[in-house]
Amino acid sequence: MKRIIFGLLISFFSINTSAQFVAKMEVKEPIEGICNEKEVYVLFPMFEGQVEAICPVSNDEILKRLNSEVQFLVDNSKFKGKGMIGLVINCTGEVVQCKMDNKTKSAELDKQIEAVFNSLGDWKAGKLNGKEVDSSKLYSFKIKKGKISFE
Repeated sequence: MKRIIFGLLISFFSINTSAQFVAKMEVKEPIEGICNEKEVYVLFPMFEGQVEAICPVSNDEILKRLNSEVQFLVDNSKFKGKGMIGLVINCTGEVVQCKMDNKTKSAELDKQIEAVFNSLGDWKAGKLNGKEVDSSKLYSFKIKKGKISFE
């Protein structure tokens, strides 16, 4: 009996490990510029065949721009908080949606952070099994003493 259960467990886990994990984002409202609203993926580069959308600038450059261009933080050097911004990049590399998922304590700060992300330029589209697809990307950040860093 133990051998049968062990064999079933081995079979179950080997079937699951060979299957590809693919996550889709649910699009609740129309997004202008999206290639296929039913096929917006959350890509995980650790899984075979999945390549995240690539920003035209490095994370360090994004942080540099956020910390210099977001006037709210320049004016409020003791500000502390957290947030998360979500981007949808279409199959041609254009950011078609950029909005705060977890808002900070200031609507003005949220608006200025969104403006920086919207100004980063055209991305390299994400790929699923070699095909360029619409994808979603999240940036989680914290603000300490008026400076943003990614988590």
